[in-house]
Amino acid sequence: MQSRKFDTDDETKVIKGCAALLQDLGFNLTESATEVGLVTADKERTAVESGQVAGKVAMALLFGAHMAIDTEQRIKASIVTKPVEGGVVVRVTFQRIVINENNVVSKLEPLNDPKQYQEFFSKLSKSLFLNANEI
Repeated sequence: MQSRKFDTDDETKVIKGCAALLQDLGFNLTESATEVGLVTADKERTAVESGQVAGKVAMALLFGAHMAIDTEQRIKASIVTKPVEGGVVVRVTFQRIVINENNVVSKLEPLNDPKQYQEFFSKLSKSLFLNANEI
């Protein structure tokens, strides 16, 4: 699910294509070492969910208790490329770090939705094809 082989011997073009795609998806590059086939990136998004807000209000009204709600999340992406016979293997992983209103990490989890990975590799395939054919 997290790895795909691309039929090219130009690892540099592949890693640059991965970096460009991450930026197109709203990520900010945090580290790039093309000589070793590594790119990391992240993006921040709101994590406020209406169910948590309603739960917080209910807990406060019914029990006078304070319940911290999630406020922000950081999505991290890590890409590693590896040349193999007949191509380059790309491995991508996505993780999510959720922080609550007390500035405490409330969730730290890998994102394992196959759709997300299929979509990433589909877009990467198209991008590499277009670049290879100078379209």
